[in-house]
Amino acid sequence: MTTTLPAPTHQDPLTAPMLEISGLNFYYGESHILRDVNLTVPKGQMVCLIGRNGVGKTTLLKNIMGVLRPRRGEIRFEGQLVTGLSPDRRARLGIGYVPQGREIIPRLTVKENLLIGQEALGDRGQAKAAIPESIYELFPVLKTMLDRMGGDLSGGQQQQLAIARAIMGQPKLLVLDEPTEGIQPSIILDIEAAVKQIIQTTGISVLLVEQHLHFVRQADYYYAMQRGSIVANGPTSELTNDIIQEFLAV
Repeated sequence: MTTTLPAPTHQDPLTAPMLEISGLNFYYGESHILRDVNLTVPKGQMVCLIGRNGVGKTTLLKNIMGVLRPRRGEIRFEGQLVTGLSPDRRARLGIGYVPQGREIIPRLTVKENLLIGQEALGDRGQAKAAIPESIYELFPVLKTMLDRMGGDLSGGQQQQLAIARAIMGQPKLLVLDEPTEGIQPSIILDIEAAVKQIIQTTGISVLLVEQHLHFVRQADYYYAMQRGSIVANGPTSELTNDIIQEFLAV
């Protein structure tokens, strides 16, 4: 039996949230996929959303990005209601998104893929042809591959490119959908370290959907989803083996 934990401490009103989702409901036709979802991502923190395949995690992220539109509920970003905004306007406000499957552009070079990420800057800055050195500090392998086609990279390299492309837009919130899926363990550790460094050096917030337990434990807080609902939440320090078995074990 699932037990809903007390609301996590990051919902304290003294901690200003970056993202607030309240009462979100989404349907595919008449199929009720998301059910009264409430979720908060505070500034400068990493929140992980866990749950087995098919429970609605990716659907929730697509609602956050505006790719899908909820039937009811609100999504607020830095206090601003964004529920009705298009994906490009949300990106320009500062929401960076790395979808499941990465979706880099295979027939563009690594450099071209990176520069496309600056399109998200919009009014927040002016795109430049130069790639900041901080990108290479996060992902050194990309510096050696700038002229290679994105489609020629390995899965792990493409994932690093996808995250780097999102960072090029200088997001305030980075949304990652299973960034370690199908990637070899050594690259998973590199991606974990890069995400932690991004938070520490830029102060941005991260919302992570992930199945890899070691990465999950790097987050400050977790939310567990089941059948389209948030059924448990709390600090990851309280993520017990029973909860892991219920929401992560296959």
